[in-house]
Amino acid sequence: MALGELDHLVVSSATLAEGVAFIEKLLGVPMTRGGDHPLMGTHNALLSLGPLAYLEVIAINPDAAAPTRPRWFDLDYFTGPARLTNWALRVQDLVDAMHRAPEGMGDILTLERGIYQWDMAVPDDGRLPFSGCMPGLLHWRGAQPAPNLPDQGVRLTALEVTHPEAEALSVAMAPLVSDSRLSVHAGDPGLSAWIDTPNGLVNLR
Repeated sequence: MALGELDHLVVSSATLAEGVAFIEKLLGVPMTRGGDHPLMGTHNALLSLGPLAYLEVIAINPDAAAPTRPRWFDLDYFTGPARLTNWALRVQDLVDAMHRAPEGMGDILTLERGIYQWDMAVPDDGRLPFSGCMPGLLHWRGAQPAPNLPDQGVRLTALEVTHPEAEALSVAMAPLVSDSRLSVHAGDPGLSAWIDTPNGLVNLR
């Protein structure tokens, strides 16, 4: 039995404003200001994908102190335009999920942003296994952001994960997630999400 559920998609960006503008133009709906992640020196904006899922735009916060460790989602090395880079699973038992996950998922850290607190596995170098195609694993300590976000009528319909070692990646994810919207294919490492919006179906890469 799979342990986790898709929690959120991660769009990385050189600046938060650039990422928000990219998503708002692509999906045709406004995002909601999130907040700061003091431990990582990042900040974000959010968009509801339904009652228990959301999309996050994340970027290095230029006004924050530099963290003492590499930032999550490989943000220290991010370059180029804003794009879909990662995804995250919500689990009830993070320790158990870590035992079932492949090596390289990192250490469990306790993080916070405003009223939200969660435990998350963050790799020592900030880079998730399989070139970032493995989902990050987290457990919310109380409230999750999605229910508090305005519902803009946006929904994730499919998430396609590509990697040269597609079979190995599928095996690695099998104990952690079972979702009819998720598919894994051979190819260059990357993510592609199909999102239903008020203006029709849109592909986010």
